[in-house]
Amino acid sequence: MNHSFVVHVPHAVLEPEPLDPAQIVSGTPEVTGKVVWESEDGRQVRGVWQITPGVVTDTEADELFVVLSGSATIEVEGGPTLTVGPGDLGVLREGDRTTWTVHETLRKVYAINL
Repeated sequence: MNHSFVVHVPHAVLEPEPLDPAQIVSGTPEVTGKVVWESEDGRQVRGVWQITPGVVTDTEADELFVVLSGSATIEVEGGPTLTVGPGDLGVLREGDRTTWTVHETLRKVYAINL
């Protein structure tokens, strides 16, 4: 998009984003999302992301996010364990290896720099 816009995040329609089976530690988590803006060079991405309960691993990008609903515990390898819920703002560093334990379906908005 080349203009200003608003997205009503709680009701945003999200598309399936299948997880790599190797990322799933336990449960049957499902991920959905929607990119709402991407820079021309693809290095900046803004969007909405949701995951259902379960445990997954990931290697993070440089990300700022705000949780709108749900809850999770994010264990950062060699770093802190973060507990997040509605209203929490989180920052993940590029290369962080994480384990997400999602307690309640979590929806967040994010800004990623690649």
